[in-house]
Amino acid sequence: MYVLIGSLLLLSIVVFIEFNVAKDITELKNLRIAMMAIRYSATPLILALISFSIVKRMRWFIFLPAIAQLIINIISIWTGIVFSVNDANELVRFPVLGYTPFILVGLYSIFLIYLLIQRSNKSPMEIVYISFFAFGLASGLVLPFILKEGYASMFVSIIAVVLFAYFEFSVLQLTKKDSLTGLFNRHAYFSDVKHEPKSISSIISIDMNGLKEINDNLGHPGGDDAIVSLSLCIFKALKHREYAYRIGGDEFLIVCRRTSEDRIHELVETIRKNVSETEYTCSIGYALNIDGNKSVQELLKESDQMMYQEKEKYYLSNGNNRRKK
Repeated sequence: MYVLIGSLLLLSIVVFIEFNVAKDITELKNLRIAMMAIRYSATPLILALISFSIVKRMRWFIFLPAIAQLIINIISIWTGIVFSVNDANELVRFPVLGYTPFILVGLYSIFLIYLLIQRSNKSPMEIVYISFFAFGLASGLVLPFILKEGYASMFVSIIAVVLFAYFEFSVLQLTKKDSLTGLFNRHAYFSDVKHEPKSISSIISIDMNGLKEINDNLGHPGGDDAIVSLSLCIFKALKHREYAYRIGGDEFLIVCRRTSEDRIHELVETIRKNVSETEYTCSIGYALNIDGNKSVQELLKESDQMMYQEKEKYYLSNGNNRRKK
């Protein structure tokens, strides 16, 4: 967040210099071109940074399009292949490449909004903050073409709206998300299952096998890596109306709402397949509530019992008749 605030502050200063100083002084033509290169390069890099910070283990190549745009913008300072300034000190865009900074920012914005929605619990408050964030990003894409240089006077205000919305969304997420895995936490689970319990069609219990041995052999950092790997296997398997929670330690729950029985079986098998591709194992149990007649407590008890039975079989097959963490 500090890096983001600092980056946006510097970007605001660059915009102020470009539109309020350099554009009015012909002798500062080269300075204005350099400021444009910074402005067009900074925005996609900032959006890539936000995307990278939201998702655990986001691939580093999320930065590649922004870096490519940075290189093109730097080349444009001398060649004008993206933008240039004419003798009247007016901005001139190249017919094709001149719009790539906006296209790239638009793509990053869509991807970022998708990530925010995906990582949210779709609560009204979260949707409000995401909507403000989307509005700010959309304004930054549309208003420069409508207001042209007059957009500079609104830039800081729009940045403030975007930053406020993202900050509030982040604070809200801290109260509901597990800091290690990025999944919902125990508090969020108890809060969420109170909402429309009749719509819960299944609860799935998942527990990692052998975490104590991993901690003993590799230390707690090794155990944390195992927990994060399992959480990613779970997260990648989820679809719409399926929510994963880290209840504590190596214990996870998935709450499925208005989901068919076939989809629940598919979800369990997908998780098993994802985990089989790692060096870890887990035990899974689930309870069905397609008709909506069971309480949350009944579902949890039933899914836990199935999970414990599977875990017991795992330890017995490994020469140990006691369930370990």
